[in-house]
Amino acid sequence: MRQLDWAIVVTYLAYVIWDGIRLSKNTGDAEGFFLANRSLPWWAVGLSVMATQMSAITLVGTTGQAYTDGMRFLQFYYGLPIAMIILCVTVVPFFSRARVFTAYEYLEKRFDAKTRSLTSFCFLMSRGLGVGVVIAAPSVVLSVLLGWSELVTILVIGMSTTFYTMIGGVQAVTWTDVKQMVLIFFGLFVCVLVIVSQFPEQISITDGLYLAGALGKLETLDTSFDLTEKYTIWSGVFAALFLFLSYFGCDQSQVQRFLTAKSVDQGRTSLLMSAFLKIPMQFMILLIGILVFVFYQFVTPPMIFNPVEGQKIVATQEYGQLSENYNAAHARRADAAVAFAVDQNAATRTEYQAAHKAFNEQRIRATDLVKETTGNRAFNDVNYVFPSFVVTYMPMGVIGLIIAAIFAAAMSSISSELNALATATTIDFYRRYARPNASPGQFVRAGRIATFCWGIFACIVATYATNLGSLIEVVNRFGSYFYGSLLGVFVLAIGVRRATGRGAFFGIMIGMGSVALVNRYTNIEFLWFNVVGCLATVAAGYLISLTSQPPAATLE
Repeated sequence: MRQLDWAIVVTYLAYVIWDGIRLSKNTGDAEGFFLANRSLPWWAVGLSVMATQMSAITLVGTTGQAYTDGMRFLQFYYGLPIAMIILCVTVVPFFSRARVFTAYEYLEKRFDAKTRSLTSFCFLMSRGLGVGVVIAAPSVVLSVLLGWSELVTILVIGMSTTFYTMIGGVQAVTWTDVKQMVLIFFGLFVCVLVIVSQFPEQISITDGLYLAGALGKLETLDTSFDLTEKYTIWSGVFAALFLFLSYFGCDQSQVQRFLTAKSVDQGRTSLLMSAFLKIPMQFMILLIGILVFVFYQFVTPPMIFNPVEGQKIVATQEYGQLSENYNAAHARRADAAVAFAVDQNAATRTEYQAAHKAFNEQRIRATDLVKETTGNRAFNDVNYVFPSFVVTYMPMGVIGLIIAAIFAAAMSSISSELNALATATTIDFYRRYARPNASPGQFVRAGRIATFCWGIFACIVATYATNLGSLIEVVNRFGSYFYGSLLGVFVLAIGVRRATGRGAFFGIMIGMGSVALVNRYTNIEFLWFNVVGCLATVAAGYLISLTSQPPAATLE
């Protein structure tokens, strides 16, 4: 990066931290620190909802996902609008009128303290792991840019965000999210324009999409019903529906967003805003990954996108011949791509597909060589695709803008999730068990200490997350171990009058146990874990409830 790029990034980071501290007014009591006195407008809450979900994982992991796997990931979001409509009718008015700080606080009123504590603990574990992955994504970018160790970059991004979240509370988090989303949308738009401008003169964006389509990169609908297939219309509409219902309806990081709204109607509108903007936004991000793929049809991509790992195989005996074969395979593919773009017929299409297959074989051999040389059998450089392209081919100034946008995505999600973790820790454990009669100031101090501790924990998790494959899949996989069972216990609480505390408590444990068994003994993909966990929790919880005394409210 050049001085202008550094100036943009440093100015942005300094502004975000300053602005977060500036917005810390009215955070002297628990209501202000954790819920912004329930005073925020719907559009700010809606952008914060989107920012919380859209982390740097979305920009770094999803673009890399599209580069390697095409647009199929878009199917993951088909169930989102349905989930949001259901939640607007049920959960939003329910929690808003209950006047709770956390979603789990209600479960004690409905069931008992142990059910509340168990569900809150499950949230803390799943979201604590998830925010670690969120921190890992921008560390990938910085390690590519600066050659720093991932540990240093993790601490820089994680602890700087932790600092302003500790000071400003949810009000600072929300208003910072709004500004960060504006930067992200602008950065995405500029990114598309710059990538297309770097295509060869004879290749239009339409030609590029034809090339991607010929290799199956533009498929957004897979109607096969296969539980072992990750992304199909069924997993997107049905299995992911359970994930979204749980994430937006039971996860404190999202529930806390609409609890800050001025009214029930404004809380509903904020969710609907996210529901109908998310898919177009995700399409645009995936399209960027596809356009990077098209760009590399004509420009030789790195044999290994992670430069640190790629350097480790340069001295090997196999590298020279492998590099020669790789470059030859790319040259053949580039010629075939131009021929097919100019004259789109069956013969040129077949030759292009064959050339791409031969090129991929060389790329796989290079990846296998890294695994053999380093001993890292889990090596995967999909998260380095987009950062590598940005720093190598984007013009000066635009590099700084895109990197700032990635930081914006990371910090908005990290701050929201750390604030939610601190809220659940303080309200569901500190206030419930340690200091129920503490002063408002003591609750705020406890929240700030909890924010700091979760920031440290997330940084530790992040050090292990960068080598787990596609980060966008990693964070959803983490959540899927817990989310189905969390959704199940809320279904029991709100929809099953006969459910008891005993049924809910053991039901959620049976639900999580069922997910563990399915993960251990089957090849079912992780999105279906949410369905398994929810149904097992509801079924077990209801049956166990039949063996215990009905709740007082249901007695005749």
